[in-house]
Amino acid sequence: MNFHAGDLAATFLVLFCRIGGSLMLAPGFSSARVPARARLFVALALTLSLAPALAARQKIAFSDFGALVGDIFSELFLGAMIGLLGRLYFLALETMMMAASMQIGMSNALGAPIDESEPLPPVATLITTAATVLIFVSGLHWELIRGLVASYAVMPVGFLLRPEAALHTVAGDLSAAFIVGLRISSPFIVYAVVVNLAIGLVNRLTPQIPVYFISGPFVIAGGLILFYFVSGAMVTAFMSAFGDWALRGN
Repeated sequence: MNFHAGDLAATFLVLFCRIGGSLMLAPGFSSARVPARARLFVALALTLSLAPALAARQKIAFSDFGALVGDIFSELFLGAMIGLLGRLYFLALETMMMAASMQIGMSNALGAPIDESEPLPPVATLITTAATVLIFVSGLHWELIRGLVASYAVMPVGFLLRPEAALHTVAGDLSAAFIVGLRISSPFIVYAVVVNLAIGLVNRLTPQIPVYFISGPFVIAGGLILFYFVSGAMVTAFMSAFGDWALRGN
């Protein structure tokens, strides 16, 4: 198929909108620790490598400037949707791990902003950083790229995604992500219920002693011991759920 120079530039621009919009929100690629220039070069390189196959398959042609502008906004929205669906799992994991940190008394501890621009408690930072690293170690980032390429078969250039369909998809993935996060953090929730019940009973029996202040170090120590034993299973369960989402191609 013959393209003029203007068609080639417009084709690359439209493809870059979906690919760059997806990488802008996709877990791992969108980390604030990665320089913006490096992320831009990754998106450009990926677009250049995929453009020949995608352009030939889609037979992209542009007749006027209005159609080009409409395709740009449509592709930006679709790319952001694809990246957001994967990002929801990590947002749910961060939320539930912050709740788990609160249950063991470590929510106020200062943490380094490893994967996000804002600091998280050390327990949450450790789990989210391990999950991000495992995306690349286990090769799931290739599944994200494969799903992005496969999206052109389902949603070709110019496809208009209905807002209600997008909202339904986001709500479904958000529900599944928080169910996974709740399952991962459930040991800490059960631990907090048992420990606080025991501390409350002791405080009733000995009201003269400030039990809550004395029990603080023991609650943290017990939570860290629990974290030592369940952290491997937590990361495994999360990566299994995220890998299933990536392979499913949602």
